[in-house]
Amino acid sequence: MNLSDLPALDASLNGLSTALLTAGYLFIRRRNPKAHRGCMIAAMVTSAAFLTCYLIYHAQAGRVVFKDPPWFRPIYLAVLLTHTLLAVVIVPLVFLSAYRALRRQFDRHKAIARWTWPLWMYVSATGVVIYLLLYHVFPQP
Repeated sequence: MNLSDLPALDASLNGLSTALLTAGYLFIRRRNPKAHRGCMIAAMVTSAAFLTCYLIYHAQAGRVVFKDPPWFRPIYLAVLLTHTLLAVVIVPLVFLSAYRALRRQFDRHKAIARWTWPLWMYVSATGVVIYLLLYHVFPQP
């Protein structure tokens, strides 16, 4: 594996995180807390692996700038901005939500998870969208 493989790996990890978050949500709705817990822990591990690969890639490759087509750039930047801001916000929310679940404070866990889960889903899903836009839909020179 080389540096140029990391964006695809990052997108795959984000996609897997999205799938795990979806499964975890469905499991808790179906009152299967053991499966829910497994999916959510796996989503945390997958997201941590993503963050590690992302930081390694950008430490080596620098920024990737979206320029073309110019008409789509504002849309791309709006998605990127919301994704980036929420990616920063989501980290402490994930830890707080997990902490409360591990402490068996399920009412408090549920209160924070109702915010954590949709934001985490958005960040994971838009990570895949950003990758597709940059490397497949509108590859940048």
